[in-house]
Amino acid sequence: MTQEVRQSSPTGPEAEPELTGVRNFRDVGGLPATDGRRVRHGVLFRSGHLAHATAQDAAFLEGLGLHTVFDFRNTDDIALEGPDTALAGTRNVNMPLNDPADSADFWQTVRDGDVASLQAVLGGGRGAQRMVAAYRKLILERTAEHAKMLDLLTDPGEPAVPALLHCAAGKDRAGTSIAIILLALGVRRSAIEADYLESNARHRRYKVVRGDGSTGTAIAPEVRELLNPLFEARVEYLRAAFDTIEEHWGSVDRYLAEGLGLTPERRDRLRERLLTAD
Repeated sequence: MTQEVRQSSPTGPEAEPELTGVRNFRDVGGLPATDGRRVRHGVLFRSGHLAHATAQDAAFLEGLGLHTVFDFRNTDDIALEGPDTALAGTRNVNMPLNDPADSADFWQTVRDGDVASLQAVLGGGRGAQRMVAAYRKLILERTAEHAKMLDLLTDPGEPAVPALLHCAAGKDRAGTSIAIILLALGVRRSAIEADYLESNARHRRYKVVRGDGSTGTAIAPEVRELLNPLFEARVEYLRAAFDTIEEHWGSVDRYLAEGLGLTPERRDRLRERLLTAD
């Protein structure tokens, strides 16, 4: 997989920056919480990986005053795309949210683009089923990582904000992690889903690279159709994560407290740091 050159398109209260080497970047600020407050602008960002950030991109990101970049990619992702571009004064925390052994052969099949092989693993709705299962696993099997993320964001001595969260495309692993933070802040679920679906905008989407290095129109329509469930943000995927929380813990509050160890004191601290009444 590789970068798609990004063109800015104002979709919120503020125009998005011109980033050519970082896709799917946005400030999560402005989303409404149930207590009447909103997420502060300039404290919580999400994106795809930073491996192809240009010098201008890096200068913009450094200008945000980022304290921490959470990189949820695994070693295979980093080997394919490269490590993040270093940002001066910013701590990079690599916290893999999936096991390379779970996906190496699968993603090689995707990159090879053989229709018969892809049909066998993705046809008949299997692609969407795979994504739903992946979102469920992110909730059930990555509690330690998500607990650490919340610990860093609420550290009383050295808070990790402003923070940027990313995976490869900035859609699934980053999307789920952002959703967990927003749930802890009391952001309305409809707003969380709307932000998640922003990843479907054309200028944000992943561009698939074939095993022979070809891209774009070189990908056959039947291959693209099979791959769509993997590269689209579909609300049923995120709702599978929400449903898993309810099924396993009974409520968001119990998930945060018992599953992730988020104490009332730390949750209040998170809200004070990331929410504003303005």
